[in-house]
Amino acid sequence: MGDVNNKKKPPEGNGAQNRKSKKLPAGSGAVLKKVLRVIGGYKLLILLSMIFAAGSVIIQLYIPILFGDAIDLITDRGIDLKAIGEYLTRILILTVISSVVVWVMNLINNRLAFKTVQDIRAKAIRQIQQLPLSYLDRCSTGDVVQRVIADTDQLADGLLLGFNQLFAGVVTIVVTLVFMLSKNVIISLMVLVMTPVSFLVAKFISSRTYSMFGKQTKTRGSQTALINEVITNQKVVKAFGCEDRISDKFAAINAELKKYSRSAVFYSSLTNPSTRAVNNVIYALVALVGAFKIIGGGLSVGGLTVLLAYANQYMKPFNDISSVITELQNALACADRVFELIEAEPQIREKDTRMKNAEGLVDIDGVDFSYVKDKPLIENFTFRAVPGTTTAIVGPTGCGKTTFINLLMRFYDVDKGTITVDGQDIREVTRHSLRQNYGMVLQETWLKDGTVRDNIAFGKPDATDEEIIRAAKDSHCWEFIRRMPGKLDCVVRDDSLSQGQKQLLCIARVMLCRPPMLILDEATSSIDTRTELQIQEAFAKLMKGRTSFIVAHRLSTIHSADNILVMQAGKIMEQGNHDTLMKKGGFYTNLYNSQFAGE
Repeated sequence: MGDVNNKKKPPEGNGAQNRKSKKLPAGSGAVLKKVLRVIGGYKLLILLSMIFAAGSVIIQLYIPILFGDAIDLITDRGIDLKAIGEYLTRILILTVISSVVVWVMNLINNRLAFKTVQDIRAKAIRQIQQLPLSYLDRCSTGDVVQRVIADTDQLADGLLLGFNQLFAGVVTIVVTLVFMLSKNVIISLMVLVMTPVSFLVAKFISSRTYSMFGKQTKTRGSQTALINEVITNQKVVKAFGCEDRISDKFAAINAELKKYSRSAVFYSSLTNPSTRAVNNVIYALVALVGAFKIIGGGLSVGGLTVLLAYANQYMKPFNDISSVITELQNALACADRVFELIEAEPQIREKDTRMKNAEGLVDIDGVDFSYVKDKPLIENFTFRAVPGTTTAIVGPTGCGKTTFINLLMRFYDVDKGTITVDGQDIREVTRHSLRQNYGMVLQETWLKDGTVRDNIAFGKPDATDEEIIRAAKDSHCWEFIRRMPGKLDCVVRDDSLSQGQKQLLCIARVMLCRPPMLILDEATSSIDTRTELQIQEAFAKLMKGRTSFIVAHRLSTIHSADNILVMQAGKIMEQGNHDTLMKKGGFYTNLYNSQFAGE
């Protein structure tokens, strides 16, 4: 068991792939530019959205002119009902057309917003596949999931509101101003001069809102990470009686989230009433100046009605934009976290050279490696594995056994020295082609949500049922598979089988692929003794003629290994076969005797 708060320790190694450039946090403007670059890939949709927005706005702004003209038909001499009826009919038709245009524009904006978020999420997923393991070690799983799922969903909501309000708003402001100037230049200029006041008020408030939303989103990520850890390790929580401690920790994060959320909502809620207050002052000034114009004969009552409608229409986009400022700022804060993931430094760019089917000659020459700078783990490691031989790696916990495997598979790159396969430096070939030459069974098992067939054929999707069944029989898991409903078509999850059954399925994956080299990291640790003996026999057949590396804690499983590397503190203390090392009476002998002291 372990501590439930098992946040991954950052292996801030001095390996090249672990070096990450320091970046200053992006402001909302910088994040918006990144979002706009992604949106720029859909120029046709943007153009259509702006055309429909312009059409809708022009129609809506033309309607007040018709109303004004209809009002001017009401005079002291009488009312022209027929002409007024014609105006009202035209107004009704234009209103219906405007509604249809707005509906189509919203459809386009929906597609634009969700296509943009789809691209961003796809980039995030691709980036995760390209990131070095050191980055994922530094970040909790919950926080990464929060960025890819919840943060992009929040971005979608913000973009949708932004497209609907901003596109139509910009067109409304421009077209309204043109119509106002055609009616009365002085009143239009007065409205134009007062406009920057609304901008200044909104900018003053939004600059404070963004920082609050950034802290809110970051805290929400920490909360998601904690929830993920607690749910994943619920047995550990209960076994150690940590319920109250976890609840207190969650309450502390929740209180912090409440503080930032309340501050963000408070600041953002000031934007709308503040801009509305400024806009009401502008509206009152238009009415006052217009009234004097009517008295002076420079403006009709219908004309003033049109100008008041335009003044209200001109200011409406500012109110609409300010009303969604909360969502926009929240969306940009979430986008910042997503782009931070997308722009993280990927693993070292690899060459296009592919490794052919390897014969299995592995040379490790003068290798140094450390996860944490200035804390060496493996130093001057030199070893040669001849094709067809089995090499066992043993030693106390933390001596570098699993790290050695990570370097062979190039999950991490060496800091110094070289690792070659058949004389070819593994850094000179693609990681994918290198790993295709290895079959790896780890102590930690993993099954994908899918059928038994999908899980066994994970490394060879085109395998036939006959091949899959043969691999299942070789790994001794066919016995329980054939009793499952649907057999190979039975759907399993990572938690639907016992640990031993999952490990047998993972072994079957390797049995199916039959790679030229094998890595077994305590591959039978969760299997009963009888089945383990059967698996050892199956592995013996599989390893025949293949270069194999076995990480073992139970030394009884490696008697037949051609070479045994005894490691301590990242160095090879002893090497040889079992009989040779036992005769030496050294470190290996002590390890072996300590395990079988009772016997």
